[in-house]
Amino acid sequence: MKLKHSFLVAMQSVFVAVASFAAPLPETIVLDSGWQLQRAPEISRTPIDISWTGLDPGNEWRAATVPGTVLTSLVNDGVYPEPLYGENNRPDKIPELLCRESYWYRTVFRTPRSYAGRKIWLHLDGINYSADVWVNGTKVGSMKGAFARGVFDVTSLIKPGKKSAMAVLVAPEPHPGWPHEHTLFDGSGTNDGITTIDGPTFHSTIGCDWMPAIRDRDTGIWDKVYLTATGPVVIADPLVTTDLPLPKLAPAEVTVQVTLTNTSDKPQHGTLKAEFGNISLSTPVDIAPKKSKVVSLDPKSFPEMRVEKPQLWWPNRYGPQNLYKLHLEFEIDGAISDQKETSFGIRKITYAAPDSDNLVLSVNGVRVFCKGGNWGMDEAMKRNPRARLEAEIRMHQIANYTMIRNWCGQSSGEDFYEMCDKYGLLVWDEFFQPRPGDGPEPEDVDTYVANVRDKILRYRNHPSIAIWCARGEGSPATNIDSALHKLLKELEPSQLYLAGSDARPGIDSRGPYYWRPPREFYNFNEKSEVFKTETGSISVPTLDSIQGMMPKNDWDSINDDWAEHDLAKGPLRGDQYPKILADRFGKVLNLADFARKGQMANYEAYRAMYESRNAKMFAPCTGVLTWMSNPAQPSFAGQIYHHDLEPNASFFAAKKACEPIHIQMNERNWDIEVINNLARPLEKARATVSVFNIDGSNVYQREFEVEAPPSAEMRLGTVDWPTNLSAVHFIKLELRDKEGKLSDNFYWRAAPDKQDNFQALEKLPTVTLDAEVAREDRGDKCLLNVKLRNSSSHIALMTHLQLRHKDSHDRVLPAYYSDNYVSFAPGETKTITVEAALAAFKIEDPVVMIDGWNVAIKTTSTGRATVALNEDAQVKHGASNGLPIHVQ
Repeated sequence: MKLKHSFLVAMQSVFVAVASFAAPLPETIVLDSGWQLQRAPEISRTPIDISWTGLDPGNEWRAATVPGTVLTSLVNDGVYPEPLYGENNRPDKIPELLCRESYWYRTVFRTPRSYAGRKIWLHLDGINYSADVWVNGTKVGSMKGAFARGVFDVTSLIKPGKKSAMAVLVAPEPHPGWPHEHTLFDGSGTNDGITTIDGPTFHSTIGCDWMPAIRDRDTGIWDKVYLTATGPVVIADPLVTTDLPLPKLAPAEVTVQVTLTNTSDKPQHGTLKAEFGNISLSTPVDIAPKKSKVVSLDPKSFPEMRVEKPQLWWPNRYGPQNLYKLHLEFEIDGAISDQKETSFGIRKITYAAPDSDNLVLSVNGVRVFCKGGNWGMDEAMKRNPRARLEAEIRMHQIANYTMIRNWCGQSSGEDFYEMCDKYGLLVWDEFFQPRPGDGPEPEDVDTYVANVRDKILRYRNHPSIAIWCARGEGSPATNIDSALHKLLKELEPSQLYLAGSDARPGIDSRGPYYWRPPREFYNFNEKSEVFKTETGSISVPTLDSIQGMMPKNDWDSINDDWAEHDLAKGPLRGDQYPKILADRFGKVLNLADFARKGQMANYEAYRAMYESRNAKMFAPCTGVLTWMSNPAQPSFAGQIYHHDLEPNASFFAAKKACEPIHIQMNERNWDIEVINNLARPLEKARATVSVFNIDGSNVYQREFEVEAPPSAEMRLGTVDWPTNLSAVHFIKLELRDKEGKLSDNFYWRAAPDKQDNFQALEKLPTVTLDAEVAREDRGDKCLLNVKLRNSSSHIALMTHLQLRHKDSHDRVLPAYYSDNYVSFAPGETKTITVEAALAAFKIEDPVVMIDGWNVAIKTTSTGRATVALNEDAQVKHGASNGLPIHVQ
């Protein structure tokens, strides 16, 4: 049943203190088991037959994964191999036919007896692309578009306590197109294509330069299916808005707008109750038969909605992410007809500043420099359960990011927004169109707008959502743009709407997307690239992640398997990368050497990506988002962690550059700068600059007194380079206040006449670090404190820690590191904390394996934890075949 939304009705409301709520409604029943799947052409029975409990499916049906796509089910059933491994995704192994056929899903379930005497609702939170839904022999409705929910009244069809059957005929998008195959010879090809004509779908599954085609185009029941029970009046999609009297942060004004729908043929009189924090209130409501009414609970009518001491929601690193839970009930004659819960945060976002003509985001009156990444797709086949997604969002928090751009709305689901709320990641949230050059306008505008409408209604209360945007790099067609303006004005007027990701002066996407030297990140147009929504680089995974994404016979040469995983010619310039790496750091000897040198390049690029914009923070730069932070598939590009959730050097470079108080060296002019992201000044701090030659000798040192203003960059001065510098040398920066170290940083620099030649680093002697490890089990976490000391007279470069199981040496993923890829000056000591789930070590104890550019370690054990050398990562252990390129 489609719930209709009426205009706001003015009404007299009576405040009544609510002592307690009535007993809850029957529990929600999630239908996530017992599903079966079959190609529609293989099924000769009628929909009536398929949706009866008495059907004997025989051997013609396969087990289905719900939520999940068709291809996910077929992979789980062993019909096809894992598509994202090696070249399994080629059309000779997984056919393109999958995106050109419809599929039947069916399941049998039992409705609890507690549903008796109530309205029974069937919910489908997401299918792709369209579906007809049948229950017990009757068609209950249809759905269209990947981002619209289906809600169906099945009261007359289901008998509580008895078994029921449902069947869903899912059809793929009408225009799946023919993809470009990623090869070294042909490159990565174009992005998207004809799929965009279908509008609200996963159009990127036809293939992009960051993901190959997914053969079923993610057709299927990709989100949750469940049953609920209510009385005759239902609550639909409440809206919570908050306001603050800036620059004051109190009192906060909270307004709750509730749509109530009377589904019965009789007028209904009841009481709407609301509760959050220590506030409880109620108001009587009369609703005519088959009508909806919008009720507003605002401070004008209900003074209690003015919160005197609000607990505010802040972005990551600016303050806590306080959330309130709003509980709503509608009661009729003392019985609950419906109830809803939604979380919200009290915060106010503004989009302009008096000293800038550009987009400047401020939250609760504090300017927020938007640093983060793009999500092109959460996972290529939509396999992203809540635990995995939480690890991904948490890693964004650890990386000190403040924003995620949900590019073209391809990453969707309640969990995504809940995790962004929890970890303080602002969301630049888009609808379903890429840039105009990547495909045609949607053909079915009504379906497109209906999907946008439902997305807004579903997610609008999340405090993390900062911007609604129609599409990437261009504006939508006039009729779509007008409809979206109208929708946002009606449904969520407090948030900024942009027609496109470059719809305002100063906002720019368009890359570049390839690896380049750090100094080149500082070269940008300070008028048109103030808020950079897309810029990226090659981002090489760790050795283990590379080996885990392709078969062993592809480890020793760069071939089409590498191209399938985005190392190919195209916008990423993957075909040029191997030579760039060798020219910069020396001949690549083998895969271990490629990964080792790749981490050096990762760190350089991703640190400069953010530090270059730090250098112009709010004067004029206001944001920079990498393309991309989260990989949709195992890849060599566009990621700060791998598809298997192992962070690479890009992650820790971004974490360093994005820290709230940060010291950096401008790699274009060699200025020393302090970046203060916080709203308070930095006072009585001291910065130290030290320069080391390649032999480890300290040839320069200087100190600066630091008094840095809030929300600003401060230039301290330049390095007076000594005349006796080696061809490659190192710069160590430290920033301290009276409480201790605030920030440190470490750079390698080549002589100006050969500024891109770091091959002398190969001559660094091996440094054996001293190590101590202490284990603490706290709750459900295992914490390891690894103390490392460089007692030599040489530099230890890019020390890499990797958590594994002691006996099997299998990696522990996810694991969270306080720092990694750490460089040590002579005599320096650092302690690094590693966190993982305690459950991972029920059978085997942890071992922290260590490798690096020129790092060794002696095995050290406390009995419950060990530190040891990662022998497999040592370049000398692999054949020196030069990792040749084989174009097939």
